[in-house]
Amino acid sequence: MDKANFEMVAKTLHGLEEILAGELIALGANDVQIGRRMVSFTGDKELLYKANFHCRTALRILKPIYHFKAKDADTVYKKVKEVAWENYISLDKTFAVDSVIYSEDFNHSKFVAYRTKDAIADYFMEKQEKRPSVRVNNPDLYINIHISHNDCTLSIDSSGESLHKRGYRIEQTEAPLNEVLAAGMIMKTGWKGESNFVDPMCGSGTLLIEAAMIALNIAPGIHRKEFAFEKWIDFDQELFDRIYNDESNEREFTFKCFGSDISSGAIQIAEKNIRNAGLMKYIELKELPFQQFTEAPQPGIMVTNPPYGERISSRDLMGLYSMIGERLKHVFSGYHIWILSYKDECFDKIGLRPKEKVKLMNGSLECEYRCYEMFDGKNKEYKKAINEGGEQKRLERDNKKQGEKRSVNFKTARIDRPDRRFAAARAKEEKKPIKKRRDTFND
Repeated sequence: MDKANFEMVAKTLHGLEEILAGELIALGANDVQIGRRMVSFTGDKELLYKANFHCRTALRILKPIYHFKAKDADTVYKKVKEVAWENYISLDKTFAVDSVIYSEDFNHSKFVAYRTKDAIADYFMEKQEKRPSVRVNNPDLYINIHISHNDCTLSIDSSGESLHKRGYRIEQTEAPLNEVLAAGMIMKTGWKGESNFVDPMCGSGTLLIEAAMIALNIAPGIHRKEFAFEKWIDFDQELFDRIYNDESNEREFTFKCFGSDISSGAIQIAEKNIRNAGLMKYIELKELPFQQFTEAPQPGIMVTNPPYGERISSRDLMGLYSMIGERLKHVFSGYHIWILSYKDECFDKIGLRPKEKVKLMNGSLECEYRCYEMFDGKNKEYKKAINEGGEQKRLERDNKKQGEKRSVNFKTARIDRPDRRFAAARAKEEKKPIKKRRDTFND
């Protein structure tokens, strides 16, 4: 078996770089370095196969074969012809070229890809008077050229079709969540199956399936039909079979994943996908609007991706998020709630202070992923816990410095101010009771 180490690059989504780096390190990667939407590392052929098969947050794994500098497409052409291409492709195979350009010197990425293709074809014509064919769809060899300013990297793509295409999804709802993003969201919570998992707006079931696979430690590549490296000249079938059939790291999952949605169509689609993934034993589905939730399985964690009002419309988007906040407060005590959304005003309507905020990209949308910690207990217990933590002492000390005594209203988590107390007293004198503001959602 080839044990030689070489350079590799794993591509991912913005915000998931550290998660991916952790996955690669766990697989035995060396020289791990985090970049923008990518992680570079070194390893052998076995690691390349494992990275494709096991990494939940990788979109593709590239193997750089040549680094050079160029200021124009003609230089790219000359440099590409310097590669010993017979080491990577034979005349009876097909290839395709993809280009990614971040440079003012190169205006057209397609032209760079075209010149790269010409260089490979001409290389074989000059040496063997014959050339391999170009095939856009499902070629035998995927070639990638990346140009940043004048730095060029020529790579072969070991993944082929993006790794987010796991192979379990038969159907999808409108605007489905990318599988890599879904897995990254779950892994950011630290959850590994030690409690129940809830997604009350589950759509086609992506979060539920990824959660169940994480809990069971089932490799994300188990349902894929193929990887590009299986067509490489040096492909080791025995090595890959050993990786594919190794179930030694899979584990038991004694809790469950619970999914629901207001749409019966979405539930039907989710069920088909879950069944295709072989996970019906671990996932329960129910057609249920979120506002009708009255109890949550304990212990548990919630991860969900509500509508944003962008690709999916909502007749009352702000009302939806107000309802979400109301349900969280009344039903999900003891939970850590993780919500991915797009607009600040949506989060504002939830009416809770987040414990954590993370920037993530959902397609072209720059979203935020927020965590809310729901205290397990009544307001008196909440007040006692905060007092024990010294929060009340800190508030009293600050208030003393400001020359006034303030207190915390634990029902609203807002600080009482003199002007508010004055307004309340005046309202009482005028016998006009103050209406407490409450965000409601019609059940």
